[in-house]
Amino acid sequence: MPKLKTHSGTKDRVRITKNGKVLIGHAGKSHLLAKKGAARKRRLGINIQITGKSAKNIKLNLGA
Repeated sequence: MPKLKTHSGTKDRVRITKNGKVLIGHAGKSHLLAKKGAARKRRLGINIQITGKSAKNIKLNLGA
């Protein structure tokens, strides 16, 4: 069976930790920041962990 290619869009948006956790960043932190509160902007800066079937699909896309 041939090697699977890494999905380029996924590799730019997702990070896999050493322990195999899938982390992604929040959307909405690039522009129109004046109307967003400071606490909201801080929360948007924190990566979130993806679990379940979504994480499994992401790992398949990355070949991990």
